[in-house]
Amino acid sequence: MPLLTWFLAFFALLLLLAWRPASLRTTGIAIGLGLLAFSLFGPEAFLLKLLLWLILLGLGTALWLPTVRQDYVLRPLMQWARRSLPDLSATEREAIEAGSVGWEAELFAGRPNWHRLRAVPTPGLSPEEQSFLEGPVQTFCDMLDEWDISHELADLPVPAWDFLREQGFFGLEIPTRYGGKGFSAGAHAAILRRIGSTPAGMVAGSIVAVPNSLGPAALLLKYGSEDQKDHFLPRLASGEDIPCFALTSPVAGSDAGAIQDEGIVCEDSWQGRQVIGMRLNLDKRYITLAPVATVIGLAFRLRDPDGLLGDQIDLGLCCALIGSDTPGLDIGQRHLPLNAPFMNGPIRGRDVFVPLDCLIGGLAMAGQGWRMLTECLATGRGISLPAGSSGMLQGLARNSGAYARLREQFGRPIGDFEGISEVLGGLAGRSYAARALSRYVAGAVDLGERPALAASIAKLQCTELMRQGVTQAMDIHAGKGVMLGPNNWLGRHWQSAPVHITVEGANILTRSMMIYGQGAMRAHPYVLREIEALQADDAERFETLLAQHLGMLCSVASRAFLLGLSGALFGPAPAGGLNRHYRRLARYSAAFALLSECCLISLGPQLKLREALSGRLADALSWLYLASVSLKQFEEDGEIAAHRPALDWVCAEAAVRIEKALDGVLLELPSRPLAWLARALIFPLGRHARPLGDEALHKAARLLQTPGAARDALTPDAWVSNDRRHPTGRLERCLAARDRMKNLERRLRRAISDGQLPEGLDPVQAARDASILDAAEAEALQTWQQLLREVMAVDAFSSKDLAHRPPAPVRRRKRPAGG
Repeated sequence: MPLLTWFLAFFALLLLLAWRPASLRTTGIAIGLGLLAFSLFGPEAFLLKLLLWLILLGLGTALWLPTVRQDYVLRPLMQWARRSLPDLSATEREAIEAGSVGWEAELFAGRPNWHRLRAVPTPGLSPEEQSFLEGPVQTFCDMLDEWDISHELADLPVPAWDFLREQGFFGLEIPTRYGGKGFSAGAHAAILRRIGSTPAGMVAGSIVAVPNSLGPAALLLKYGSEDQKDHFLPRLASGEDIPCFALTSPVAGSDAGAIQDEGIVCEDSWQGRQVIGMRLNLDKRYITLAPVATVIGLAFRLRDPDGLLGDQIDLGLCCALIGSDTPGLDIGQRHLPLNAPFMNGPIRGRDVFVPLDCLIGGLAMAGQGWRMLTECLATGRGISLPAGSSGMLQGLARNSGAYARLREQFGRPIGDFEGISEVLGGLAGRSYAARALSRYVAGAVDLGERPALAASIAKLQCTELMRQGVTQAMDIHAGKGVMLGPNNWLGRHWQSAPVHITVEGANILTRSMMIYGQGAMRAHPYVLREIEALQADDAERFETLLAQHLGMLCSVASRAFLLGLSGALFGPAPAGGLNRHYRRLARYSAAFALLSECCLISLGPQLKLREALSGRLADALSWLYLASVSLKQFEEDGEIAAHRPALDWVCAEAAVRIEKALDGVLLELPSRPLAWLARALIFPLGRHARPLGDEALHKAARLLQTPGAARDALTPDAWVSNDRRHPTGRLERCLAARDRMKNLERRLRRAISDGQLPEGLDPVQAARDASILDAAEAEALQTWQQLLREVMAVDAFSSKDLAHRPPAPVRRRKRPAGG
C-alpha cells in the first residue's frame, strides 16, 4: 500500500475519533494500533516509523504521567491561557451573569441537538389573552388614524389615551393582585405585533411598549420594596401614572457605565421634615414617554462624600423612581424623531432633592443599577422592538401583496412581473423570519429564561429585516408610497424605520460588541469556566475543562471538514422533509464553532477590540439562530405547504449570509497559517450557498397576493381593517373581490369586441341595459371600480394646507408632589 494511502487512512482515523470525541485512552489505543499496523505492513520507511513511535511515546509520557503532565504541560498552558483568554471586568461579569443561555449555546458548541430545540414548547395565548387581542387590541387599532395622529395632533387622540387606560394596556405584565392583566410575555409580544402592523404603529406601539417592557414596572417587580410595589404598581397598571425610564445621556450614550448624571447624598427638607436624601443633577435625552410621564425611572451614579451613609464614597450606579413634578426637574419638551411624533423628549434637572427611599429597592439596592438594567431591560429589548418590527413587516407584506395584485401596468398586475415578484417574495421571507424570532424569544421569557444574548439577536435581526422590508415595500409601491397623506399607509413606516435601528442599543453596537463580544463568554461551553479556574488558580479544574475544550475543538474541526466535504450529507437532522435545511445548519454551526476557536487562539483578549471580526461572527451566529427558530415555527404551525417558499427563503438567505460572514473572518484573521488551515476545513470544496431560486420566490410572492387562509396564516398578527374609510380597509375589500370583478370586466370586454355594446357610453350601465350584467353584478362592479380608484389615489394639498402646524399641547395628569 503506498505511503499516501497510509497517510489518508490515518487522517480518516483521526477524523472519526474526533467526530464524537473519544476518550484520551481510546484515542491513544487506536492511534497505537494504527501505528503498529503501519510498522508491520507499511512500506519500508524505518526512520519515519521510528519518528512516529518517538512522538507517540513522548506524548503518551507527557499526558499519562501526572508529574510530567502538571510541570511541563499544564503549568505552561495555564500561563499561556492567562495571556490569551479575554480579561473580564466587573461590569462585563455582571452583564454576562445577568442572562441565561438557551439554543445559542448549542450553536456555539458546534453540535446542535435538534430534538432539544423541537422539544422547547412555544407557549400559546390563554383564552383571556386571545380575547383581549381580538377585542380591545383590535378596537384600539381601529381607532388609529395615522394622518390625524402624525399631521394634525402630533399625538394620539384623547379617546385613544383614555381607552388605553380603561382597558389596562399599561399593565399587561403587572400581576393581577396589583390591578394589572398578568399576561404572559408571549401575549405582550402578540399585542405589540398587532399594534405595530398598523400604519400608526410607531407612535401607538411605543406608548404601549415602554410601560410594559422598558419602564419602571419591570424593575419594581423584581427589585422594588413591598411598599414601592403596593404604591406604584396599581397606579401604573391603571394608567394613573405614566412611566418613562431615563437612561441615555449626551455623554454616555449606550455605555451605561459612563453615565455622568450624579446624585450626592446630603440632608435637606422633604415635605416639611429633615431627611437624608440625594441631590440629583441630570441631563437625559431620547426618553420615550418623557413628555407625558408622571413617574420617572432614573439611572445615575450615587456618591456620599460626607460619609452620611458610611465609609464608601462612590456607591455606584443606582436606579430611582421620582415624580415628574419634583422641584428642579425640567420635563415636557419633545424630540421629533424623523417626523414620527411619538412621545419622546429630554429630561434635565439641577439640584433636584429626593429622599433615599426613592431608590428602587431602597438603600440595600444602591450600586446595583448595572445588574438591574442588564437583567430587566435586556429582556424588554427582546420583546418590544422585535415584536413591533415583526408586526410592521407582516403589515407591509400583507398590504404590499394586495397592492401588487391590484395595481396594473401594461394590462397586467405588477405582482406578475418578475422584478416585483422577486422583491415581494423576499418580503414574505423576512416577515416569516421576524415573526419566528419574536415568538421564540418571548416564549423563552415565559419559560423562565433570561435570554440576554437571544434578545440582542432578536433586536438586531428583526429591526434589520424590517428596515430591508420597508425598503422593498417602498420599491413595490413607488409613487404611491412617497406621497404622504391620508391615503398613504406606508410612508410613515419608511420615515420611522431608523428609529427601531437606533434605540435600545444602536444596531452597530449590538452587532459589533454585544452579540459575539458578550455572547462568546456567556454561551461558549468552556471559556468562562476556564477564566474562573485561572482566576482561582485551580489547576485541577482547569485541566479538566481544558481537556474537554480540546475535545470539542477536535470534534468541530472534524465535523466542519466532513460535513463541508460531503455537502452536509451526514449532518444530524430530524426525520422529515426539512432534513436538508437541518443538516446544512449543523454544518455551519460546526464551522462557526471552529472559527470561534481560531479567533480565540489567534487574538486572545484582543478579540473584543476587533469589532469588525466580532460583527461577522455575530452575523453568522444570528442567522444560525434565525434559521433554526424559523424551522421550529414551520413545524409548530403544522408545516403549511404554501408557507414552504417563505421558509426556504430564510434558510437560503441564512446560508448565503453565514458563508459570507465566515469567509470575511477567514480573510481578516491575523494568523494566516491558521486561517489557511481553517479555510481548508470549513470550505474544503469552496463556497456554494446560493439565494433562493426564482420559482420559489414567485410562489412566496403569489401567496401574499392571494386572499385566503394561507395568506392569513402567513401574516397572523397583522391588523386587518374592516372599515372602508381606512386606506388598508379599502385595500383588503378590493383584493377580496378582485377575481370576481375581473371576470365581469372580461365579459364586458368581450361584449365590446363582439359589437354588443356601443362605444362612448358607460360600459357597465350599457351592459346592464343590454342584460349582459344583471343589476346586482353591475352595482357590484361599479362599487368595486370606485373602490379601486380610491385605493390607487394619492393625496394633493394646497400650500396653505402644508403650512407648519404646532404640535398639540402635552396632556399630563397631575400627581401629588413626591408621591
